[in-house]
Amino acid sequence: MAEGSKPRPVSVQSIDRAARILRCFSARTPTLGISEIARQTDLTTSTTHRLLVALQHNQLVRQTTDRRYALGPLLIRLVRSGAVSPTLREAALPSMTALRDAEEETVGLHMLLADDERVVVDQVESHLPLRRTYTELGNPIPLPYGAPGKIIAAFLPEDRREAVLRRPLKHVTPATVVDPDALRDEMDQARHAGYALSFAERTPGIHTVSAAIFDHSGSVVGCLSLTGPELRLPAERMHTLGPRVRDAAWTISEMLGATDELVRSQHATPPP
Repeated sequence: MAEGSKPRPVSVQSIDRAARILRCFSARTPTLGISEIARQTDLTTSTTHRLLVALQHNQLVRQTTDRRYALGPLLIRLVRSGAVSPTLREAALPSMTALRDAEEETVGLHMLLADDERVVVDQVESHLPLRRTYTELGNPIPLPYGAPGKIIAAFLPEDRREAVLRRPLKHVTPATVVDPDALRDEMDQARHAGYALSFAERTPGIHTVSAAIFDHSGSVVGCLSLTGPELRLPAERMHTLGPRVRDAAWTISEMLGATDELVRSQHATPPP
C-alpha cells in the first residue's frame, strides 16, 4: 500500500445486499413484497428470496400474514437496548392507517397506565360521515369498561386482573357489563380468541373490537381498537373483524420487540 493512502473498506457481498434490503423499509413502506424489494435493490428475485430467508431466520425481517415482509423483532430489541426506541404511537401508526383504510372504521390506540387504567393516545378516523371519534384523548379510563378495557385486563397478571375486578363498577350505559363473574368469563374468552368485543357498553350506539399490544418483555402495554356505529358493526361482522384487529395489533407488538415465545412466557393463553 502506498504511503499516505487510505485502506479500502472491506465489503462482504451478502452483508451489503442484506443492508440494501433493510434500507428498503420505511414508515411509508413498512411492508414489501419480494418483487418490490428485488426492483428497489436491483437484485434477482431468487437472490432476494434467498437473502430474505436468511434475514427472517435471524429475526431481522418477518413475514406478514399476506406473505409480504417487514422489519423483524431483533432489530426492535437491539434498538430498545440503546438510546433510541420507537414509541407506541410510532410503532402503531402504519398498522392503524392500514386497518382504517381496509375496514373504513375508526381505529384507536390505547395505552395501559401504571395504575391499571387506560388512556386513548391516538386515533385514525374513518372517512365516513357517520363515524366514531374519540373525544377523551389523554383522559384516564378505568379498566375493564368496554372492549379495550376488557382485552387489556385479560392479559394482566392474575393478581392485578382480580384487583381490577374488585373495584366498584357502575353502568356507564344500560349495556355496561358490571358483574365481575361475567367480566371474568368475557376476559377468558378474549384471551382464547385474542380479541374482545363491546356492544354500546361505554358509548350508546357504538360497537368496538379490540386486541392487545405487547412489548419486548411480552407484557401487555395497550391495545388497538376498531370502532364504529352499531348499524355497520353487527355481531357477525364484529367476529369477522376480530382476527383482523388481532393481526394488526400483533404487527405493532412485533415492532415493539414482542415474540410468540416472550408472550407465551408471560401468559398461559397468548393470542393465536
